[in-house]
Amino acid sequence: QVQLVESGGGLVQAGGSLRLSCAASGRTFSSYAMGWFRQAPGKEREFVAAISWSGGSTYYADSVKGRFTISRDNAKNTVYLQMNSLKPEDTAVYYCAADPFLAGTASRIYEYDYWGQGTQVTVSS
Repeated sequence: QVQLVESGGGLVQAGGSLRLSCAASGRTFSSYAMGWFRQAPGKEREFVAAISWSGGSTYYADSVKGRFTISRDNAKNTVYLQMNSLKPEDTAVYYCAADPFLAGTASRIYEYDYWGQGTQVTVSS
């Protein structure tokens, strides 16, 4: 069983930055592919970014490419999402997810087995 706990959300003005963290339990975190997703009110959950177990491969949704950066620290069992140049349309609950069996990166919800409880990000205009 893998437990994921997100933190770092909050209220920020457009153009600002936030860094989300996702702390994972489990001795084999370094073997998990990790991803970030988000869900805005009234909308479906959507893919944001993913990173392979080693950190050597990353993948981003077009909407965040060039503004967001996903990274991980396997020694700390933590994955991060650095969000810069935030826009009001980035407002959502952000979730991290883990896939213990994936060698690369994944962008589909069904590919992930474990999910955190989410952290709210609100970007004001």
